[in-house]
Amino acid sequence: MELKGEALLVRVFIGEADKVHHKPLFEAIVQAAREAGLAGATVWRGMLGFGAASRIRSAKLLDLSSDLPIVVEIVDREDRITSFLPRLHELIDGADCGGLVTMERVQIIRYLHSPRASARRVGQG
Repeated sequence: MELKGEALLVRVFIGEADKVHHKPLFEAIVQAAREAGLAGATVWRGMLGFGAASRIRSAKLLDLSSDLPIVVEIVDREDRITSFLPRLHELIDGADCGGLVTMERVQIIRYLHSPRASARRVGQG
C-alpha cells in the first residue's frame, strides 16, 4: 500500500491503566485500527502529564504509578479515519475513562510497504 498527500492524524490521550473488556484501552484501539485496515498506529508512553482531572501522572522512581500518560497516534486518508471514528468512540466510551481525541491534517511524504519486510515475515513462519 502506498499513501501520499493529505491525510488525517488522530491522537488519543488516555491513561495506561484505562481498560476496555479487561484489555488495555491503547491495545484495543491499535487492534481495532489494524482490523479496520488503517495505514498505521503507534502508542507513546509519557513520562509526565495531567489531563482534565489535573492529576499528575509521573514516571518518577518514587511513584508507584502504573497509570502513565499514553498517546495513540493513527494516520490514514480522511475517509478511512472518518469511518473509524465511531469505533474509536465506542472503545473509549466502553472504557468509561475520559480522555482527549484530537485530529489534524498532515502531509504524508512517504509511506510505502517494503517488499523485503514481507519476504522476511514469510520466511519466518
